[in-house]
Amino acid sequence: MSGIPHLPRRSLLRMAAAAGVASQVGWVLGPEAAQAAQAANPGAVSTADDPVTIGWLEDGGLGAAAGSTFGVPWPKGTHAAGTEFQLATADGKDVPVQTWPTAYWPDGTLKWTAHAVGAGAAGAEKFTLAKGAPAAAEQKIAVSETSSRITVDTGVIKAVIRKDGEQLVETVTRGSTTIARNGRLVLHRQDAVEDNDEGNAKWKRFDGDIGGATVEQDGPVRAVVRIDGKHRRGSRSWLPFSVRLYFYAGAESFRMVHTITFDGDENEDFIRGLGVRFSVPMRDEMYDRHIRIAGEGSAPTTGFLTEAVKGITGLRRDPGAAVRTAQVKGEKLPDPSTWDQRVTTRLQYIPTWGDYTLSQLSADGFTLRKRTEAGHGWITAGGGGRANGFGYVGGVSGGLSFGLRDFWHKHPAQLDIRGAASDEAEVTLWLWSPEAQPMDLRFYHDGMGQDTYPEQLEGLNITYEDYEPGFGTPYGIARTSELMFWANDKTPSAATLVDQAEAVRVPPQLAAGPADLAKAGVFGGLFAPVDRSTAAKAKIEDQLDFLFTYYKDQVEQRRWYGFWDYGDIMHTYDSDRHQWRYDIGGYAWDNSELSPDLWLWYAYLRSGRSDIFRFAEAMTRHTGEVDVYHLGKWAGLGTRHGVQHYGCSAKQQRISTAVYRRQYYFLTADERVGDLMHALVDSDETFLGLDPIRKIRTEPYTPDRHALSIGFGTDWSGLAAAWLTEWERRGPKADKAEARLRSTMETIAAQPNGFVQGTGLYDLDTGRFAVAEKPAVGVSHLSAMFGLVEMCAELIGLIDLPAFKEAWLDYCRYFNATKAEQAARYGANFGTLLLFQGHSRLDAYAAAQLKDDKLTARAWTKFYRSDGYTEASNWEKAKLEGPAVLVPGYENLKVNTNETALFGLAAIQNLALVGDKIPG
Repeated sequence: MSGIPHLPRRSLLRMAAAAGVASQVGWVLGPEAAQAAQAANPGAVSTADDPVTIGWLEDGGLGAAAGSTFGVPWPKGTHAAGTEFQLATADGKDVPVQTWPTAYWPDGTLKWTAHAVGAGAAGAEKFTLAKGAPAAAEQKIAVSETSSRITVDTGVIKAVIRKDGEQLVETVTRGSTTIARNGRLVLHRQDAVEDNDEGNAKWKRFDGDIGGATVEQDGPVRAVVRIDGKHRRGSRSWLPFSVRLYFYAGAESFRMVHTITFDGDENEDFIRGLGVRFSVPMRDEMYDRHIRIAGEGSAPTTGFLTEAVKGITGLRRDPGAAVRTAQVKGEKLPDPSTWDQRVTTRLQYIPTWGDYTLSQLSADGFTLRKRTEAGHGWITAGGGGRANGFGYVGGVSGGLSFGLRDFWHKHPAQLDIRGAASDEAEVTLWLWSPEAQPMDLRFYHDGMGQDTYPEQLEGLNITYEDYEPGFGTPYGIARTSELMFWANDKTPSAATLVDQAEAVRVPPQLAAGPADLAKAGVFGGLFAPVDRSTAAKAKIEDQLDFLFTYYKDQVEQRRWYGFWDYGDIMHTYDSDRHQWRYDIGGYAWDNSELSPDLWLWYAYLRSGRSDIFRFAEAMTRHTGEVDVYHLGKWAGLGTRHGVQHYGCSAKQQRISTAVYRRQYYFLTADERVGDLMHALVDSDETFLGLDPIRKIRTEPYTPDRHALSIGFGTDWSGLAAAWLTEWERRGPKADKAEARLRSTMETIAAQPNGFVQGTGLYDLDTGRFAVAEKPAVGVSHLSAMFGLVEMCAELIGLIDLPAFKEAWLDYCRYFNATKAEQAARYGANFGTLLLFQGHSRLDAYAAAQLKDDKLTARAWTKFYRSDGYTEASNWEKAKLEGPAVLVPGYENLKVNTNETALFGLAAIQNLALVGDKIPG
């Protein structure tokens, strides 16, 4: 903690508890420290007008990063629209900050604000954010624009960005020196894949072709430029890209967020390589040119290959210790005339090494090789397990550092340096390595005769896969990658390179602590800071920790990595094979089934733990991009769990729902995730093209624009999440979104049986459900488990509609009621239901709203003693080793993702809502 860095950890905990900031400690000191402090003072929160304390998620501060952007929530009515904010370090130093609103309360006051800091945040660990005029920046971002170019000047570097053509970044200069130029996108497309071990090496290069560029922010601290286009070769343009470039005041670096959307034919278009390329002018003498490539490890001991293009160490003749030392450090060498002349007169006989390649084809191994130039053989330069994906090429007069985040996690990846011994080197960061097998997105089986709905339902009943011909297509899925670049005025020192590599590996992120997040009342008020003040609460916290650690370890143990896979987890375990069911239909990749995304985000919100944040971040990047369609006839829909992320024929709102993206967006102001949520505002139109229950519908049904059958559970909650987000953000369609929210809430409430009615006929033009003439009971155990609980809690707190609240509370009260109670209220019981533990949070919500002790008791009974993980569950780890498994590790046969997600959400929400009445 800033200001008292030398106090023992135990003293810090006592001081934190005494000062009433126990719930903040987890985000400053880590989960174990948080648990101790929260037990000492679990309920301490600040008042609405208090400044908000901001800290780094991980140790190390800003480091070599350009800046950080973070979000802060505010209680309703606290700050009017247009309020300015100031940021200061713990010792009172003002830090320039750029602020903009990301959400508003219905009364017009600020709900979420985003804040950006640049170089002024360097060296500080904690900050205070408060109302007030921001400090003037010594260095400000300057953005200028012409018809063909956008220029961004950070005060240290200047980037010229094109609005058309193939060069995304025309030049990057530092002072009068051009550090990099001709920044462009490259794509290698292969026509076909031969189904043999030899493959097919024929490919053609496509280049990124810009369709347009837009300035989204222009300072004073942060500038953002968006570039959109497609990859083109001749008359064909395909594989749309969206690239954002981020610049911060006073920074020597910039960040790139790169998204591609697949719009090819998976049977014909095979990606052989996908990358970002820059040219780097080489001005210095060969012996003053340097190559740095990061290997394994993290700061401060990150491994590096440290070489010169023409090395003068290790020679038969010694140029002198000072010369050798300077070259290894990357410093300019003395004039060769001052060296031992036996070296100086023979410099021409020392090879120049111009080409380097680091290839990471799996999560467990990389190779590094080099050669003098094209046409000559490669030699091995090293290798290892997991490379950081970072490098540098340049010389004593300057050069370019570059890095690709999640390099080994999203294999196959590669770094290339070419021509370092020429006048201009070329750097390529390969998001998909051209040395790997081509990207093969074909469906994984031939249909096995499942041509009719009855046959497909039979398949569902054996492998749990919902197959349908033509539905297992990747057309429209996307993937986003993050890159960093530094324009250095000289070859960086070893310590600086380590810092730069670390900023790529773990980008510094500022955040508010759990107490301030909770007191703002956001996300339905369904979480509270971790509290271990009683044995019963501490036991649940131990179980929550066990489950998160289990999944974090399973990602590593089972190698859930890869370009398209990283960020997702598996659905169900196979106890016989001691393996997750990665190859069995609907039991394989989880694709957000029963809301693990929400479990992780609520777990972060209440704990502030960086490891949970990073896990949830990776999942959000994956599930919002890969599991959802962004182009084509199913744009706006996501795909149910399966062997391939896009393979299942169930294309539904419950997977694409914005409810899984909102937390990351509001905590980081990430523009790409904002795009994804905005794109869903009109996704009610998708019901015209695809009936979600077409295979099991018994009555005749043809989609009608004025009478679309839409469920009040998984369907409506997804629509409502997109509408709510657009309304809160005051997006371009905010008025429509608000009207849709209100009209659907009113007409759900007006149904004879409210939410229990199950479905309604929706009019796309009016945004209203027709009110059914007769009551019906249409309750599924899935209806509320994909964000409906969270959406209703948020909406009830935002929109004063008593009938809607009553309808939702009725649903909450009766799902876990007896069949007799259900029949007495609705004329029929709800049939055979499941997931009672997950629904205990509905009991808890109703109990809190109605102050009903009987419902409180039922909430805890259903949580502890129904289905899911019970008091009798095994919370142990069983060791695994060969020959039973491929790699050693451990298992728990009870753990599966459905029950984990629902237990996690029920535990978190029950503790927040009725934790004061927990038994025992």
